[in-house]
Amino acid sequence: MFLFILSCLLALSAASDQNITLSESSANGVPTFPQLTLKYGWNCEEYDVVTEDGYILKVFHITGNESKEPVLLMHAMLDSADSYVIRGEISIAINLAEAGYDVWAGNVRGNKYSRRNVNLSPDKNKYKFWDFTFHEMGIYDLPATIDFILAKTGKQKLSAIAHSQSTTMYYALGSVKPEYNAKISVFISLAPVAYLNEISTSLRALIKLWPIINGFFIGLGYEEVLQDKSAGYELNKFLCTLGEIGYDLCVKGLLASLAGDDSEQLEPEFWDVLVDHFPAGTSRKAFSHFVQISNSGRFAQYDYGTLKNMILYKKATPPAYDLWKVTMPTVLLAGKNDGFSGIKDVERLRDELGNVVRYHVMEREKFNHVDFVWGKDIDVYMTPLLRDLLREFA
Repeated sequence: MFLFILSCLLALSAASDQNITLSESSANGVPTFPQLTLKYGWNCEEYDVVTEDGYILKVFHITGNESKEPVLLMHAMLDSADSYVIRGEISIAINLAEAGYDVWAGNVRGNKYSRRNVNLSPDKNKYKFWDFTFHEMGIYDLPATIDFILAKTGKQKLSAIAHSQSTTMYYALGSVKPEYNAKISVFISLAPVAYLNEISTSLRALIKLWPIINGFFIGLGYEEVLQDKSAGYELNKFLCTLGEIGYDLCVKGLLASLAGDDSEQLEPEFWDVLVDHFPAGTSRKAFSHFVQISNSGRFAQYDYGTLKNMILYKKATPPAYDLWKVTMPTVLLAGKNDGFSGIKDVERLRDELGNVVRYHVMEREKFNHVDFVWGKDIDVYMTPLLRDLLREFA
């Protein structure tokens, strides 16, 4: 396990401030979201959405049946919209488009598609640019994206599907800006994350090491981690594509120890594709916020320390999110073998949310954290379920 964690730390510590544009990424042979959708027979529109605090987010729209209520897909931490199309014709985005849904896919601030701000440079103004966690993604990125889609489509509501960190963003949104609950007809939460008490042993070890890693980042002035095409990205790709050795190290070793062991759903051929698209970058502070949640056992806003907390929050400890205010109709889908989102944590979340309309544990015993979006049999266990839920609640 030490070697697995060490390889993770090597990849993190090699983070770089180099700036790679979207066009450069495509030129390097890695297809973008629009190129992937076109490959599978669908046209894709690209939009730039500007948040209240100036971040420029890339939003994709698969053009097709636009008479239906829009469905917004949001990705996990270190991820991008690509995860919803890289499984090809069986991918969630492609499958829903083929089923007649009006599919939109968003990207949060700081990933490879949304590394821009109207006033700040991610390199020259890095301390201000990268000063965010899921909280800002929830109260700024989601409202901007939701409002843009509703204005563009002329609809009153949309359906939402989110994975991992993006579920956390919706809980923050519904709590802090409860008026947005009325804009969502159903929120399908894949691998929900609000509490981090029942987690894998390796993830718990990584969290204990975080003060050392975090101090290393601060000492070197790194605010961005695992940027697309950075040194850390390239090291990660090199280690993880060393044939059978790389697959055993990164999938059967690191990923299995952190997210849950289910290598049957993540075959070597797909892994070679995935490492071109993941990781896609985020902030150092985003990791710190989740570490705080795990250590404190509270689903709360960022803890800056007593003095700054008193200035910002008027109290010594950060306020907890009031999950009872999250009244959007919510479906919780959990995995029995999820190293990040344990069943007990999801059940606690279920009991505290304001409007859970369905709670479902995936039947497969080995179902882990990433099977929701990357699994080989996603067209068997996931997309039919999503279509059924959308038909029932949207």
